[in-house]
Amino acid sequence: MKNITVSVGDEVYHRARVRAAELRTSVSAIVRKILEDVAAEETEAERLKRLECETIDRIQARGGRFSASNRLSRERIHERNALR
Repeated sequence: MKNITVSVGDEVYHRARVRAAELRTSVSAIVRKILEDVAAEETEAERLKRLECETIDRIQARGGRFSASNRLSRERIHERNALR
């Protein structure tokens, strides 16, 4: 376990000590819980990786392969009903 040092103003420290006493815990325990909660949140990189894996899983569940024959032709891609 690592120790860290946090500097806060006297009023913040005093109020934190009072609140910790009300909760029958320590300021360190409160700060530890807050940091654990922050560290447990999914990072943006983790969220994107999860979405990537979910997308790949869905593709594989549908047969898992893309084929050139499944793709639209260049002409079909650029068709516009308004130009007809």
